[in-house]
Amino acid sequence: MFDLVSGGVTLARQRTFDDLGAPLIDVPFCVVDLETTGGSAASCEITEIGAVRYRGGALEGSFQTLVNPGAPIPPFITVLTGITQAMVVEAPRIEEALPAFLEFCGDAVIVGHNIRFDMSFLNAAAERLGYGRLPNRTVDTVGLARRLVRSETRNMKLSTLAAHFRSPVSPTHRALDDAKATAHVFWALLERAGTIGATHLDDLLTLPTARGKPTYGKIRLTEGLPRRPGVYFFKDRDGEVIYVGKAKDLRSRVRAYFYGDTRRTIDTMLRELHTIDHRVCATELEASVAELRLIRAHSPRHNRRSKRARSPHWVRLTDERFPRLSMARSPKDPGLLLLGPFRGRNGARTVVEALWDATRLRRCTGGPGRRSAPCAPAQMGRALCPCDGTLDEHAYRGEVETVIGAVRDDPDPLLDALADRVAAHARAGRFEEAAWVRDRHRALARALERRRAWNAMQAAGRIHAVADDGSEAIVDHGRLIAAWRTGDGQPLVPPAVALDEPPPAPVTVADAEEAHLVWTWLMQPGVRLVDASGGVALPARPIRRLERIAV
Repeated sequence: MFDLVSGGVTLARQRTFDDLGAPLIDVPFCVVDLETTGGSAASCEITEIGAVRYRGGALEGSFQTLVNPGAPIPPFITVLTGITQAMVVEAPRIEEALPAFLEFCGDAVIVGHNIRFDMSFLNAAAERLGYGRLPNRTVDTVGLARRLVRSETRNMKLSTLAAHFRSPVSPTHRALDDAKATAHVFWALLERAGTIGATHLDDLLTLPTARGKPTYGKIRLTEGLPRRPGVYFFKDRDGEVIYVGKAKDLRSRVRAYFYGDTRRTIDTMLRELHTIDHRVCATELEASVAELRLIRAHSPRHNRRSKRARSPHWVRLTDERFPRLSMARSPKDPGLLLLGPFRGRNGARTVVEALWDATRLRRCTGGPGRRSAPCAPAQMGRALCPCDGTLDEHAYRGEVETVIGAVRDDPDPLLDALADRVAAHARAGRFEEAAWVRDRHRALARALERRRAWNAMQAAGRIHAVADDGSEAIVDHGRLIAAWRTGDGQPLVPPAVALDEPPPAPVTVADAEEAHLVWTWLMQPGVRLVDASGGVALPARPIRRLERIAV
């Protein structure tokens, strides 16, 4: 029987991100205990279900029913629980008992002592009856006790913990009594958890995995962080910024560093941590862009990625009689074609090698007729060469125009040639060479995609876009200049940037990374353009990724 009345029988819904940040006072909890015919959900059945449901610490109702397992109860189970075969003969089968329990439980967080055992039986029954696995989040009092009172009790048994916390109900291996005892232990553990800052549901769910290291005490630095999007700054004792990060929930993200992250770099960073500052942002896009800009401004020593590029390079197709590929340290002379920037020489070199693999562009650097024979790549049939003065300039110009057309409009001639080389190497068992060409294909495709996005945003000028989640942004030639949420009021924005001729490539790596981040947001489902000062268009031919080939 149960004394909580609700609507129809439905499974609990999966909790949302906002639910995870709910204060514990607002979260419903259903403390459950099962008795079964054995220890395996694959071969044993439930004989009794007991549960109590709470919200805000107040009891909302209780649930208890015997269950006919449809099979004999082993004698040792009868000795342990006192449940006999005669007691369950007229009890409902699980087909009747489970829907009633699901109605009682609803969307509550399910709590239990060694909850994985109980959930294995509940999920097995739910799947067998066509409900699917229960989506409710779970809390295990065993894990909480290990984290909070390990040094105070001789073991983590329910009977031991119930006695330690002076539960008015003693565990008896009957479902409802054990559920009530578990509930008393749970509330006592919640009181302990509150003293170390676990005040919301996400805190509670991650608390059992919190590392028992000296740095855990610094979690108190997170108490003032809001549950809003933004960027956070870790500072050392001297006030120097040692790490910058972004989050859609500042409090949850920063506290996660103290829960179960065993990376050595994180441990080192937390030892150096002295204070935490933050900046609230209106949207996640604003937070992402702010993170990039702040990393460039501070160069924090623990930000391994997105630091200022020390050796940016561009790939250029030179404007000369027989154009060739070169790597440049500046975009000032774009030549016939410009790709980049790349964070270092190696990235640019990979794209150059990809273009060499896909075309017959010259690889030598000398003038025509300076040698009596073609260079080595030309002799192997890998390139055209003007070294001996026999190369027809018109024929070579056709090769150059093919490359330019592929980069600007239709990338298939380049990417298909590389894909064919990968497949040929794989068929021949030359897997290392196939992997090299595969990586070049990916690097070239990525460079072409970013070039397209850059050109599209330069042509579009100032863009106003709105997302389905209510976030809005104004982007000016690939740079975010304003972000807000619908209904908050549009902020003041600077005048539009007027460019006589948009640059063919970003001037800095920082410009390229921000433009890529903004473009990725613009291309997300649910983001639509409201207005643009110029035309927004992409080439008709898409850039196809390499199909998976085992190498």
